[in-house]
Formats: sequence, structure tokens, C-alpha cells
Amino acid sequence: MSGCLVLFRRLAIALMMCGVLTGLAASRAEARIFVGIGVPFYGPGFYPLPYYYPPPAYYPPPPLYYAPPPPVYYPQQSYAQPAMPSVGQSCHAGAYVCPMDRPAASGSACYCLDNRGQRVAGRAT
Repeated sequence: MSGCLVLFRRLAIALMMCGVLTGLAASRAEARIFVGIGVPFYGPGFYPLPYYYPPPAYYPPPPLYYAPPPPVYYPQQSYAQPAMPSVGQSCHAGAYVCPMDRPAASGSACYCLDNRGQRVAGRAT
């Protein structure tokens, strides 16, 4: 039991020493006094808080399913032969008709190239 009392005394002395050192190390207290008349003054660049805050913006959740875009239909291309110019001559060679590069007398012999690049004999018109 005497061991507990000795330990208690040593602890009490250590705590008192810490208190004394803390009191010596502390600086003096500084107090300020403010006297005002109750009129708020806001300096330049300072604006008071508004009395009313607008509600937060509502953003609805995204839809669960997006509809696919409508299909795009393009008009069908027509593969017609271009119209022959009315000016100039043409050579009629069976199933092929081609423009002539130099003038010739009507009914004279001429030729057109077929799909394989071969000459096909015809008559100028």
C-alpha cells in the first residue's frame, strides 16, 4: 500500500510542476473592445448575403431507353443514258450510238467502241 502512496505523490508533484511551467510560459492575455452604433457598413467589394436563395435547378434523370433514329431513305438513282446533244453528228453502230469527233457526210461509214473497246462499224447521221 505504501507503494501506491509513493506513486500517487510523485504523480501529484509532476503534475504541479507541469502546471507551474505552463503558467510561466503563458503570455499575457490581450482583450479588445468594440463599440458600434448598429449600422452595418459594407466596404467596397463586399456584398451582403441575399435574403432569398433560388431553389436548385432540377435535372430529371435520363430516360431508360432512347428510340433509334428514323431510317434514312435515299432516292434511287436512275441509270439512263445522257441525252445526246442536238448539235453535232452521231454514229449509229447497231446497239451502240456515240458522238462523232469530226464532221462527216450523213450516211458515211463510222465506228463506235463497244464495252470491250473493240470497233463496231456504223453509219453517220
